[in-house]
Amino acid sequence: MGDLPHYLKSGEQARLIPIVADTNRESRTTSVLLASLTALPDLAHAVFSSVGQSIGKRSVVSAFTEVVPTSSVSRSKDRPDGLVVIETGRRSWSAFLEVKIGNGQLSADQIERYVELAKNCEVDAVITISNQFTARPDHHPIQVPRTMTRKVKLYHWPWMWILIVRFLSHDSTGIDGFDRMNKEWKDVVLAVQSGAVLRKSAHEIENTVASWHEEERDMCLILSRHLGRPVRLKLERKHRDAPLDRLKDDGSILAEKKKLRCAFHIPDAASDLSVVVDLRTRSVACGMRMEAPRDKKSTKARVNWLLRQLSKTDDPDIYVKASWPSRAPDTIDSLARVRENPEILQTENQKLAPHSFEVQLIRDLAGKFSGSRTFIEHLEAAVPRFYDQVGQHLRAWQAPPPKPRGQNVTSPPVDESEEPETAQFEQSPVEAAQPGSLLGHRR
Repeated sequence: MGDLPHYLKSGEQARLIPIVADTNRESRTTSVLLASLTALPDLAHAVFSSVGQSIGKRSVVSAFTEVVPTSSVSRSKDRPDGLVVIETGRRSWSAFLEVKIGNGQLSADQIERYVELAKNCEVDAVITISNQFTARPDHHPIQVPRTMTRKVKLYHWPWMWILIVRFLSHDSTGIDGFDRMNKEWKDVVLAVQSGAVLRKSAHEIENTVASWHEEERDMCLILSRHLGRPVRLKLERKHRDAPLDRLKDDGSILAEKKKLRCAFHIPDAASDLSVVVDLRTRSVACGMRMEAPRDKKSTKARVNWLLRQLSKTDDPDIYVKASWPSRAPDTIDSLARVRENPEILQTENQKLAPHSFEVQLIRDLAGKFSGSRTFIEHLEAAVPRFYDQVGQHLRAWQAPPPKPRGQNVTSPPVDESEEPETAQFEQSPVEAAQPGSLLGHRR
């Protein structure tokens, strides 16, 4: 553990067993986290690499809590919750930490003062930790003037992201997942149901989208824990370094299309898992899209290829959508009906075969949709349910390897009427379709 930096009047070394009172949950949780980072290099590397700092064999991580700046650098009574110093050879990097637990919220005034304090102390960054969610560490939930972060970087870690030791998962720590939408959620849903015009710049729209972005991150973490693999939120290239543009663009989609959307990249899955929330129909749809097998010519054979992958899927709210060439409209029907008759998805042009499929789980939440808590509860149950029922079974189609040229190789005949056996499929973007408005299916 390093010495106390010269710009601090006092501070305590972070301890795994804190000496602060049991009632001071914030200080105790901060101390345990920082002490873990100093004691576990692999953990420190995983956490600090998210803000561009690599922890190598020669790195020394020091951490302090209850830090008090000297009067020469700060005349205010502000006291950051912690300080981390990473030394690698002659190179040193440091960051002040501000920590909130439970319903504690970060404030712009406090963050701006800490950024200014870090600048005076020549500290490289300010890192905040709270139950507020962001897509990336450099997408901060509090907006500060850009001029303030030219010399001092500002980062944010959601507690759920660094929830890696058992102590932090206990209810007494005050670390929560995102469990409810914003207070305006019900009013926005009712406005859509009544046909009212939504203004993309209205504060209730911006707050709803901001809450949705927090929920996106929470679902990403839920899937990561559920699968034991790192699940990544998919962002458009233009949004990766522009959170305000992302907020504005998603606000436009909500105002115009009355939908909230996101997608997740799951390692080794057949495709991305997409989620669409439709405020008009009060439904949640999870889906994955995959290319149809080109080595099978008929619609029946291609559909049966998909059905074999879905043999273990028994949720009644699973639907199959087929997309067609020549601008033919998509067709959709329940998995149960498709099993009974694979040709039920055939478009009017009998000569066409689908070029891709999308499998969807569509949950009609009805009155539960407008509840800020019940909406999140049902959404967070539907997403892992869809992966368990569908996503884990899907395998993307791959073209067979090419035959050697000049050889007289005969291929076995393709049985176009093969019946379904076992199942698996692939994922991609999904637009929520409703059972009551199935597109072009044949009865």
